Amino acid sequence: MNSVCLVIGAGAGIGGNVGRRFAREGYHAVLCRRSDQEGLLKIVEGIESEGGTATGYLLNAVEAGSIEERVAAVEESVGPIEVALYNLGAQIGDRPLEDTSYKAFEMGWRLATFGLFRLASAVCPHMQRRGKGTILVTSATAAMRGNAGQHSHAAAMGGRRMLCQSLNAQFGPQGIHVVHVIIDGAVDSPDTLGKMLGPEEFQQLRKTRGMDHDGLILPAKIADTYFHLAQQHRSAWTHEIDMRAFSDLPWWNH
Repeated sequence: MNSVCLVIGAGAGIGGNVGRRFAREGYHAVLCRRSDQEGLLKIVEGIESEGGTATGYLLNAVEAGSIEERVAAVEESVGPIEVALYNLGAQIGDRPLEDTSYKAFEMGWRLATFGLFRLASAVCPHMQRRGKGTILVTSATAAMRGNAGQHSHAAAMGGRRMLCQSLNAQFGPQGIHVVHVIIDGAVDSPDTLGKMLGPEEFQQLRKTRGMDHDGLILPAKIADTYFHLAQQHRSAWTHEIDMRAFSDLPWWNH
């Protein structure tokens, strides 16, 4: 059975490209996303057309038992999960405190922090038995800095970062590598940035900052880094890394 790269949050941006990158190296990519069966099938077919193997599942990560059941099914029927990527965002846009409902705030926590906790609870026992494994966690600038209008997002992502540190403290000595990846900039992704901006504004941004300008972070290049992180020797593990385009100011200089 092939080793598995499990992706929770497999859109056309980071998640799908990470699945494709690992599949090129012989992993079986298990891709999970909340909706858009057609888009999911397109990513799976793209991997298979390159000679890789992949399966796709619709999965609502907020639903009780969804992550846990998928991990159990993959371990039993597909193969050992060597790499798990938690790639769910929790961005609801800039909102003042008075416009941030209890429900919206709690949903940010459920997506950013509780979902990761559930994934770790489900996958770490399997990795412990094998004495190895990697959990890659996509994060955001909000994990490092709270801004006006980011009450939900910053609190949720800050929690995500601290959870990664706690997981590392417990499981690192047992051979499980947990990496908190800060995406400190705009990603050239139609499934995230494209939906937030709308198609016209997104294409305009790509023309002015993306494409040959290299001012938007390219998902395929992010995937190269994720693959490198998963292959690191344990004597020189990276536990936190931040990525941005060469032309962007880092979060600490804003």
